[in-house]
Amino acid sequence: AVVSTQSTGMITKHCGMTYSGMGPDFRLLVRNARKIAQQYFMKYNEEIPVSQLVQRVANVMQEYTHSGGVRPFGVSLLVAGFDQETPYLVQCDPSGAYFAWKATAMGKNHVNGKTFLEKRYNADLELEDAVHTAILTLKEGFEGQMTEDNIEIGICTGDGFRKLNRTEIKDYLAALN
Repeated sequence: AVVSTQSTGMITKHCGMTYSGMGPDFRLLVRNARKIAQQYFMKYNEEIPVSQLVQRVANVMQEYTHSGGVRPFGVSLLVAGFDQETPYLVQCDPSGAYFAWKATAMGKNHVNGKTFLEKRYNADLELEDAVHTAILTLKEGFEGQMTEDNIEIGICTGDGFRKLNRTEIKDYLAALN
């Protein structure tokens, strides 16, 4: 599950992305990732593998670190995807470096989030439990009241990537209280 206090974007049917950092940079990278995915589809008539999509987006981010006249992207990305039977969760830094994770946190208070996940995560989590764990992790560093209006949750399974609607988020939050 991908959880965010800002925005979550769908890239392909089986891949979504969220961020920590500057919103406009994220929106530009989402558009760029969708374009990369569409170009791949037009050429090969199949969805781009998540690993290739991440690599190409990371290349774009890396190019901006050494190009004159442009600033590096001020955003870290978290990409969740599914290829055949393989789930992916990849973090992409502004430098263009990317890392695969089983579970991770990023942004403000990410150290506490990662520590929390290290204690709670196991490979046999059911989807419902994974969403609850993700919400609890976000709650660790959340300021104010967490509601369906100020968080977004994206879920990626073999069926595809989707964002939960407000009612579903409200139900998950109610189950935790």
